[in-house]
Amino acid sequence: MKKNFLSGVIVASLLLIGCSKEDTQAPKPPLVKVQQVEAANAAQEENYSGVVRGRYETNLSFQVGGKIISRDVQTGSRVRAGDVLMTLDPKDIVEQARSAEAQVASTRAQLQLAKANLDRYAELFKSEAIAAAVLDQYQTQYDAAQAAYDAAVAQAQQTRNALDYTTLTANADGVISDIQAEVGQVVAAGQSVLTLVQAGELEVVASIPENKISAVQIGQRVSITFWATGNEITGTVREIAPMADSAARTFTVKISIPDTSNIQLGMTANVITRETSASAIVLPMTAIYQTGDAAQVWIVEGGKVMLKAVEVTAFDDNSVQVRGLKAGDVVVVAGVNKLRDGQEVRTGAQ
Repeated sequence: MKKNFLSGVIVASLLLIGCSKEDTQAPKPPLVKVQQVEAANAAQEENYSGVVRGRYETNLSFQVGGKIISRDVQTGSRVRAGDVLMTLDPKDIVEQARSAEAQVASTRAQLQLAKANLDRYAELFKSEAIAAAVLDQYQTQYDAAQAAYDAAVAQAQQTRNALDYTTLTANADGVISDIQAEVGQVVAAGQSVLTLVQAGELEVVASIPENKISAVQIGQRVSITFWATGNEITGTVREIAPMADSAARTFTVKISIPDTSNIQLGMTANVITRETSASAIVLPMTAIYQTGDAAQVWIVEGGKVMLKAVEVTAFDDNSVQVRGLKAGDVVVVAGVNKLRDGQEVRTGAQ
């Protein structure tokens, strides 16, 4: 009995020693998913809304004021250069023209009388019948009459021009895009009454935020899609406003479009710009370890992880473009919130 009991004690002790060794064995470092950094050319795409406009838009107005008595066009009417668009009531200007012509006749008569007097006194002066001072007096009267006549002729020409200005005509072929005055309305000289978009050249006008305008350059080619037609064309940036809009804080960008088939004024456009960044580092979104406002990633070196600050330059739904890494760096791309600085990790089956 004693011998069997002693044997059982020895066996139990051996079993306990074996379990103790297994319990004290150190756990394996956690296995992490990593990605080796590779430099690539990353394209950053931006979308902006735009509208189709005419490259040359003219706000037409009368050069004289008056009451509109006829309008010969509608919004959307196509016109040719010289077509009559609107007409003012010419009655007042006709009366002014008559008054001006009467003034011309009066000053012409005064000029003729002054010329006759000057000729008579010139003959008397030659025969030494009058003094030179008398002749000078009649010469002055003639000069004054001539000046009055010239002024009256000029005034009459102005009134004739004003009579022509009561008819508003198109200055070029195009389309009437807007009408700001109606028949019966009294308008002032220079007040805009119609907007004419010259035919043949259309463009897309877009508003670019001030923090993105540096990526847009004159001559840059951009893609444009149209909501109404669904087609996509390539345009060229023609003009960039030198100042941002005071309210919207956006810059107006005008883009020339070569193909205007099936494109109408006022259509909605989507302007797509693409900026290529050389040697960009692209990582999954899950690789970013955010602490406050700072973005960091876990770098694996010598079997341990360490944090490294990076600058996020662009991102989309699943990936980010960063600066601050170099090709060959091994970055943890999953479970970044469970790691601590200096922790040992495994990057494969170890």
